[in-house]
Amino acid sequence: MRSRGVSGVLVGVVVAALVIGALAVIGHLNPVRQLGVSTDRLGPDSGEPVADYLARAEASLRSDTTEPRWGSVSFDRELTAEQAYAVADGVRISQVLLRVPLDRVQTPILTVGVPGSERSVLNSTAHAAGLAAAAFGAGDRQARIAAVSQRRLLDGCACVVTVVVRGTSSELTELAGRPDVRAVQALPPDAVSGKFAVEPLLPEYGDVVEPLPDDGPVPTE
Repeated sequence: MRSRGVSGVLVGVVVAALVIGALAVIGHLNPVRQLGVSTDRLGPDSGEPVADYLARAEASLRSDTTEPRWGSVSFDRELTAEQAYAVADGVRISQVLLRVPLDRVQTPILTVGVPGSERSVLNSTAHAAGLAAAAFGAGDRQARIAAVSQRRLLDGCACVVTVVVRGTSSELTELAGRPDVRAVQALPPDAVSGKFAVEPLLPEYGDVVEPLPDDGPVPTE
């Protein structure tokens, strides 16, 4: 009886060891997929001092990784789509953020996704014109803002304020030093496309990121 009990214990230990070993092999062959970052954000926070954001953006570029990263490029003035593409100069663009600048009139940020080709970036202004009407609220003033925004976008206005790009840390750092670039901010390498928000650093933001005035007349042209 005692021998049978010992044998049973030994068999149990061997079986347990085999099961653990099998699970280890399965785990090695089928590792748990790491979920990507879903709470990241590019751009300044509301009420944030511009100087603080510029320092934060610069610090985000410091990394030893060679993996491509998502980043935002904010310009120091509104650019045409052609100018924005030229500034990127080989760094792939995935989104173009546009805003029609009207003196003391608030206009919305229009975001156009692009596959990165030159043609897609150059056509982003016309695509934004199609989004303009839906971006404005009801009311006579809003309708007039929508109308003038559409006209200027269709005319190829200098309305690009930010582009979202994908490049290595060295590429993004080099991009930050190019003319017309005000700030480049990078996300960690595990950030997932479509899972992060983007807020542009508008050229009109001076000392603090705050709502722009909206008490000016709407242009007729």
